[in-house]
Amino acid sequence: MIVACACAALLVIAADADRPQQRGTVDFAPTAAEAQIAERFRLSQHRFAWEARRMQTVTENLEVWDVTFPSPLNTPEESNNTVYCEYYRSRHSGPRPGVIVLHILGGDFALSRLFCNALAQHGADALFVKMPYYGPRRDPASRRRMVSLDPRETAAGMTQAVLDIRRATAWLAAQPDIDGQQLGIFGISLGGITAALAATAEPRLHSACLVLAGGDLTQLNWDAPEASPVRARWLAAGGTREQYFEILKAIDPVTYATAARGKRILMLNAQDDEVIPRACTESLWRALGEPEIHWYSGGHYSVVGHIFSALMRVGHFFAAADVRKTPPR
Repeated sequence: MIVACACAALLVIAADADRPQQRGTVDFAPTAAEAQIAERFRLSQHRFAWEARRMQTVTENLEVWDVTFPSPLNTPEESNNTVYCEYYRSRHSGPRPGVIVLHILGGDFALSRLFCNALAQHGADALFVKMPYYGPRRDPASRRRMVSLDPRETAAGMTQAVLDIRRATAWLAAQPDIDGQQLGIFGISLGGITAALAATAEPRLHSACLVLAGGDLTQLNWDAPEASPVRARWLAAGGTREQYFEILKAIDPVTYATAARGKRILMLNAQDDEVIPRACTESLWRALGEPEIHWYSGGHYSVVGHIFSALMRVGHFFAAADVRKTPPR
């Protein structure tokens, strides 16, 4: 039985009428499935504080809030220790679905915001989470990135991202208009891979839409011509191929995929993806139990030509029941 995450306190602070602020705390209560989660992704019961400030009203059906809370992990880069989110709150009547949204490797936030708007217009609240070392979490004086030439740094960054997502899920579940049984996660490319990993580690996430995602990427990362600087650096430092594989296996969604079987999953992929090979996508698909999958024509970048179809598919996949229509063909 899922132990609900409760909003322990909420204080509405007096502010100007156009930019109201809120503060509160959320109790993170592990579910009975916590013991089955990979140890690196586990969280014990705790309480964390959050703050929110309304940004703007985009349409009559939508308002957007900036949300911040501490990361469960502390890193030497102080700016990385705060999780920055944007909450796209639908004005459809609740209770309604809530969706975590993740961005791409290049940090193109505009694409994530586009999907957040589509979700909210379909009656699902969207919480856009900025992953470690992205946006305001990036220290300009530091070389650290979430995905690094050093596989140990990549493993640490991906682990922090999943823990941040777990705390973000607790925050979303605590919102009064959210149906805790309709929580999901969405991501594209790096965001899709991270979303798949988070879906295996957070029992409250009941659905996932993974776009341009795959698994079993370690061999690809080692053998690809573009990876030669990574290989050379790793071997020069005394590392071995076996050690490299072992480190990245710990953050590969295929490693834990059976934990997400039975969840509602939709995969959207490109037929000629030159970044995430079809074999990697199919490996993740099989590991997840062969969920619904759709292949768009095009490559990893040219598939953007199908953006309007993807927006509709994603919106319908997560849509609130009262606004759901016939899915696009």
